[in-house]
Amino acid sequence: MKKVNFLFLLLIASFLNSNIFAQTEETKDKIIEKLNDQLEYLNHRLDRIEKISDDILWYNKVGDVAYIDKVYIYGPPKWKEENPTAQGAGNPVKFWTYTFIPKDIDPSKKYPLIVLPHGGVHADFTTYYAHIIRELMAQQYIVVAAEYRGSTGYRKDHYEKIDYGGLEIEDVDASRQFMIDNYEIVDQNRVGIIGWSHGGLLALMNIFDHPESYKVAFAGVPVSDLVARMGYQTQGYRDLYSAEYHIGKTAFEDVNEYRRRSPAWNTHKYKGTPLLIHTNTIDDDVNVLEVEHLIKSLKAEGKNFDYEIFQAVPGGHSFDRMDTKQAREIRVKIYKFLDQQLNPPKKINSVRDLEKAAYKYN
Repeated sequence: MKKVNFLFLLLIASFLNSNIFAQTEETKDKIIEKLNDQLEYLNHRLDRIEKISDDILWYNKVGDVAYIDKVYIYGPPKWKEENPTAQGAGNPVKFWTYTFIPKDIDPSKKYPLIVLPHGGVHADFTTYYAHIIRELMAQQYIVVAAEYRGSTGYRKDHYEKIDYGGLEIEDVDASRQFMIDNYEIVDQNRVGIIGWSHGGLLALMNIFDHPESYKVAFAGVPVSDLVARMGYQTQGYRDLYSAEYHIGKTAFEDVNEYRRRSPAWNTHKYKGTPLLIHTNTIDDDVNVLEVEHLIKSLKAEGKNFDYEIFQAVPGGHSFDRMDTKQAREIRVKIYKFLDQQLNPPKKINSVRDLEKAAYKYN
């Protein structure tokens, strides 16, 4: 979580004004603990403000081509309850989900659905994806994007429900089922799932656990092996997983728990959903070695799938989500792969088609 130093100074001033330092019964450690708690609270409030601001921006960037909404749905109960006998323990986890519906569709017909989970350990679905949403709207895909447990912008309680590679998978699938149950325009036989980074992990794990629900999947630079990832990432990153409200143990202490949450260690469950995997040799977040392990594991299981290891494409982790010519060319390839299974009414066949869709010019 981002640290806001100036807020820390303001908090100290606030505590001084409230004469906290005059309370001789309190130790320095308790004072620091209270300051840290207040700083954490303010960081979550800032995340909330940022989320609200970005939600408004969606209408500016996509509102001309899409009906945009946020719906409140639920997934399974928390995988770990602090107090299993407390009021509300065992209740479903509630979360918000974005829906995007093309404005030019015929409500008497059915259209393919794209499930698009966001990336990041603690992150959220933002207008970072605005051009991609425009491209999908132009093809007349309906899109659903879940703010699954652990997402930011919804206060500390939702943040600490995180279950990376666990029940968040079911939250994402619940967003798919919600669309089928509530929108007659959705064709339940034409559902695809796409995602990048952590979203790529979620795409993979959903077709592993729910192969009957998805006709096609794309996993871009997917987090694939949490055991390896704990080895090359920073201590601060590892702490996000070993936090008491999350896994609560390090990979050293419980390696099998980290394997359970990793696509590369679950390839035996892959049933053959058409799958495309992309990675980049200069990825500065998900090292190519993770995705290479995934690819080798799928091959060892005798699975058929498509993949491409891009060689040093500028952009690193974001190489095919950027606005460069090369990124646009790669996205055209992705859409053509999805088209084979989902057959959207309108197709993007060239970079020119993509530019007209995403960048508002003819």
